[in-house]
Amino acid sequence: MTPPVPAGASVRPMFREDWPDVRDIYQAGIDTGQATFDSVAPDWDRFDTSWLPGHRFVAATREDQFFGWAAASAASARPAYSGVVEHFVYIAAAARGMGMGIGKALLETLIKSTESHGIGTIQASVFPENEASLRLHFLHRRTPATHRPDGPRSTERAVA
Repeated sequence: MTPPVPAGASVRPMFREDWPDVRDIYQAGIDTGQATFDSVAPDWDRFDTSWLPGHRFVAATREDQFFGWAAASAASARPAYSGVVEHFVYIAAAARGMGMGIGKALLETLIKSTESHGIGTIQASVFPENEASLRLHFLHRRTPATHRPDGPRSTERAVA
């Protein structure tokens, strides 16, 4: 069962019209330095071509108060990885740490969506400084997680 989100809100598919609010939440997450190596949220066209259309969700009220979003992108263009996606969950700054279950609701909705479409592996890269995301992902992990200590503020970077 997907957990509740704030009163009057629900998790629903993301639409193009949601992009200004989604972009703002995305940029606020980027600005923390704990979410991604990107420095700026993409424009709609880049987002739309990078993220899988059937696996994008928002947590919002009917009045369009947005609490967060989740989406998945292909982990690789190589055919051997066709059943693997990388997912992302971003929570609005005002809703972080409130214990409202927004991240959990978004992630569980995304998991159901990907599983129902035959996607067998959902992965995430989480920086060690992002403790809330680590808790969310360890709560939902189904296989052992690996730890990569070189987050965005680290002075040492792993070399691929």
